[in-house]
Amino acid sequence: MSATVTSVHGAVAERATERSLRIARASVAAIFFINGAGTANWLVRIPAVQARLGLSAGALGLALLGVAVGALIAMPRTGHLVARYGSRPVTRVGAAAFAATLFLPALAPNPFVLVLALVALGVGHGTLDVAMNAQASTVERRYGRPIMSGFHALWSAGGLVGASVGGFVAEHHVGPEQHLVSVALVAGVLGVIVTGGMLPGHADAATADAAPARPRGVLLTLGIMAFCVLLGEGAMADWSALYLRDITGAGPGLAAAGYAAFSLAMAGGRFIGDRLTMRMGATTLVRGGGVLAALGLAFALGLGVPWAAIVGFAAVGAGFSVAFPLMLARAGSLPGTSAGTAIATVSVFGYAGFLAGPPLIGFVSQLVTLRGGLAVVIVTSLLVAALASGRGSRPFQTDDRRRMTGNE
Repeated sequence: MSATVTSVHGAVAERATERSLRIARASVAAIFFINGAGTANWLVRIPAVQARLGLSAGALGLALLGVAVGALIAMPRTGHLVARYGSRPVTRVGAAAFAATLFLPALAPNPFVLVLALVALGVGHGTLDVAMNAQASTVERRYGRPIMSGFHALWSAGGLVGASVGGFVAEHHVGPEQHLVSVALVAGVLGVIVTGGMLPGHADAATADAAPARPRGVLLTLGIMAFCVLLGEGAMADWSALYLRDITGAGPGLAAAGYAAFSLAMAGGRFIGDRLTMRMGATTLVRGGGVLAALGLAFALGLGVPWAAIVGFAAVGAGFSVAFPLMLARAGSLPGTSAGTAIATVSVFGYAGFLAGPPLIGFVSQLVTLRGGLAVVIVTSLLVAALASGRGSRPFQTDDRRRMTGNE
C-alpha cells in the first residue's frame, strides 16, 4: 500500500515538475519576444529623434555608442548578480529597467541628455540580455535538448513585429514620445508578469564564488567565436546597403533588400536551429555555418551584381543564425562556473565584436576598397569554423556527446 502511495506521489510530483518546466519555457520565450519587439520599436524611431534634435549623422553615431557603453558596463555586473541571486529575479529587474529606460531617448531635450539616456537604455538592455539568456540556458539544461535557438528566433520575430508596429505608428504621425512611453508601459507590465513563470532563483544561483568568469580555455574560445560572429552581424547591419548602392549600383529600395535578406535568413535559421542541432550536433552546425557565411559573402563580393549580393547576404544570415545562441548555451553549461558569469563573458566579447566590426571595415575600406573591407568578414567566418572543430579546445565536443546520448 505504501509503495503504491509513494508511486502516486512520485507521478504527481513529476507531472508538476514537467508543467513548471513548460511554463518556464513559455515565459522565457515571451521575454525574448518582448525584448526584441521593444528594441525594434526604439530603432525605427531613431530618425525622428535625430530630426527633432537636429543631429548630423556623425553626431548621432557618437550618441548611439552610449547604448553600447551602458551594455558593456552592465553585462559583467549582471553575470555576478545572476550567480548570486539566480536568473529569475535579475531577469525581472532587467525587464523593468529595460522598460523604464526605453522611452528616455525620445524625451531628451538636447544631445548631452540623449547620450545619458542611451547609456541608461544600454544598462537596461544589457542587464535583461544576460539574465534572460542565463534563464534560457538553465531551462535548456533541464529539458536536456537544444531549445536556445528557438528563443533567439522569437527575439528576431519580436524585432520584425516591433519594426512593423513602429513603422505603422510613425506613418500615422504619432510622436516618438507618446509611442515609446506606450511601448515601455506594455513591455514593463508584460515583462514583470511573464518572469513569474520562470524557474526560481535557486535553480541557477551559484553555490560557490560568484566572481566574474575568467576568459580562458573553452570560455575564451567561445568568446573569440562570439566576437567574430557579431562582428559579421554588425558589418551586415552597417555596410550591406552601402555595398549594394555603391558597388553594385542598386537603387535605394533594392539596397535595403540586402539587409532584409540577411535578417530573414537569420530568423529562419533560428527557427529550425534546434532541430538541426539535434540532428547534426553543435560542432558541425557552427563549423558549417562559418563556411556557409564565408562562401556566401565571397559570392556576393566576387560577382558584384545586386542579385548575387542579396543571395550572398542571405547565406551569411543563415550561416550566422544559430552560432551565437549555441555559444551562449554552451557557456551556460560549462562546469566550474555559473551560467550567469559565463554568459556575461561571452556576451561582452560578442558585443565588442558588434561594435568593432563596422569601424574596422570602414578603416580597411579606406585603405583598399569596400570589397576588401567586407572581406574581413570572410576571414572571421572561417576562423569561427576553424575554432569550432580545432584540435585544441573544441568548444562544443561535450555538448555533442550529450545530445547524441540524450543525457543532460
